[in-house]
Amino acid sequence: MRFHYIASQPNGKITEGDFEASGPAEVLEYLASQGLRPVSLKTIKSVEEVGRGLFFGKTITVGDKVFLTKYLALMLKVGTDLFKAIDILIADLDKPAVKALLIEIRGALEKGLPFYTTFLKYPKYFSGVFINLIKAGETSGNLEKVFEELSVSLEREQDLRRKIRAALTYPIILLVASFAILLLLVSFALPKIASVFMTSGIEPPLFSKIVLSVGLFIGDYIWIFFGFLIISGVLIWYLFFKNASGRKILHRFIVKIPVIKNVLKQLAFQRFSSTLASLLKAGLPILDALEITAQAVGSEEIKNSLLRISREGIAKGLTIGEAFRKEAVFPRVIVNLMAISEKSGHIEDILSALADFYEAEVETSIKTLVTFLEPVLLLGMGLIIGTIALAIIIPIYQLTGQF
Repeated sequence: MRFHYIASQPNGKITEGDFEASGPAEVLEYLASQGLRPVSLKTIKSVEEVGRGLFFGKTITVGDKVFLTKYLALMLKVGTDLFKAIDILIADLDKPAVKALLIEIRGALEKGLPFYTTFLKYPKYFSGVFINLIKAGETSGNLEKVFEELSVSLEREQDLRRKIRAALTYPIILLVASFAILLLLVSFALPKIASVFMTSGIEPPLFSKIVLSVGLFIGDYIWIFFGFLIISGVLIWYLFFKNASGRKILHRFIVKIPVIKNVLKQLAFQRFSSTLASLLKAGLPILDALEITAQAVGSEEIKNSLLRISREGIAKGLTIGEAFRKEAVFPRVIVNLMAISEKSGHIEDILSALADFYEAEVETSIKTLVTFLEPVLLLGMGLIIGTIALAIIIPIYQLTGQF
């Protein structure tokens, strides 16, 4: 447990600091041994403890990481030492989780621990790439450049996510609105219309009878129907989104859809290019950089290929170009560029250019996917509503024909 104390020195001067202890008594004992008189003593919550009190525990966002890395890069650039920069951030920031993280970082630095060790405790928020880049920057004494590289990389990631969300917003709204209209028709309108026709003595066609029977059934068991929908939604969420095995099954299904498969592959190549470029610029050896990149690409197939390139290719004496040529998952353009850049000694620059290229490709593919989804959703909804409408209109004609 970590505590923040404010105490007065024998000369009356106020001092404050943080202390790791099992309880308040240990902190008071420490202050007494230093000749300090306690004024205030507070428990410092960790990032995870703060997160549990916030919405779904999402405490540190990509935006927070962009701000931190950009600010620290700027502070180091103008000559401010790391301790001073962190103290300024702690004083200025209001977000509890980020402040808790910075206090924890400062405490670790005061104990002489490396800067990256605090980030290691929170793999939920900080990827292996993030941690290894900071570790490489500390080792090489080039932390300022690493923070700059990280801020640019995170900004690009954030920008790409925004573009994908923006492109998918309209299809999602369309899908939700269509489902809401269908739910309204099936649960309220259809049962009432069905009860009128079923009690009128008219013998409707078979498909009308089926649709109207479904409407009557739902009308009689409306709360069971809604309960089933809610339980199904919760089960799907936990089985396929919150559960690791379920996510793998869902991913295997999604990657078989042609248009989505293409987008996911391009995203993986973009992550591969930008991640490997950042790691090599930070000074990591190629084998270590490939191992870390493999964990970040988000594609099992490309991950396994990168691990083979590292362990069975380059580690056994093959050139980078030869190792990449053995892996069919990589397109010829990547293989050829890796071979050429190895000879010219500009691998990082070529990889950065590839990352830009695949980022543009992802944007184009997302637009294509949206263009494909919109008419499919509209057509599907039109067919369902048209079927319901037709099932109602035919008995109406039969009813009016009797007069």
